[in-house]
Amino acid sequence: MALRNAVLAALLEGEASGYDLAKGFDASVANFWMATPQQLYRELDRMTAAGLLAARLVEQERRPNKRLYSLTAAGRDALRAFTVEPSKPTAIRDELLVKVSALDSGDAAAVRAAIAERAEWATAKLARYERLRARLLDGRTEDDFLADAGRVGPYLTLLRGISFEQENLRWAELALKVIDGRTRAHV
Repeated sequence: MALRNAVLAALLEGEASGYDLAKGFDASVANFWMATPQQLYRELDRMTAAGLLAARLVEQERRPNKRLYSLTAAGRDALRAFTVEPSKPTAIRDELLVKVSALDSGDAAAVRAAIAERAEWATAKLARYERLRARLLDGRTEDDFLADAGRVGPYLTLLRGISFEQENLRWAELALKVIDGRTRAHV
């Protein structure tokens, strides 16, 4: 999937600056797509040049001027075309899993520390996702939200991010338990 499609999907929420999109990526689509601010700004320029986005300059008094981006008809068409393309299954490419695979011939303490760090990261992401979920629900039940919300796609992807981080934590706890058990058995 191209960054372009993630940007198009993010702009379904409405007009946004590059800064707002970068913050929004961190809060909303980080559970399924990562991009640095530099990548995002380069892509915004390319998409504007390709006619997928419209950009307008907003002058500000005490701050630098900013550009606001919005979808064009061509951008909506490109996003619609993307949604009908067949999706390929995701392959896991995770450096940590390579380290875990080499655990028996490497430094077990370093691998254990890397797993513990991943668990801390997953815990923090899960807390952010749960705060976002509470904001989206805004006191409604999930069933009410899903029945009445104007857009449910962001919520459904958020649920996937939550389950992904929950599984990361479950796996990390198991891996740490196994490593700790084997370390005690070999001492």
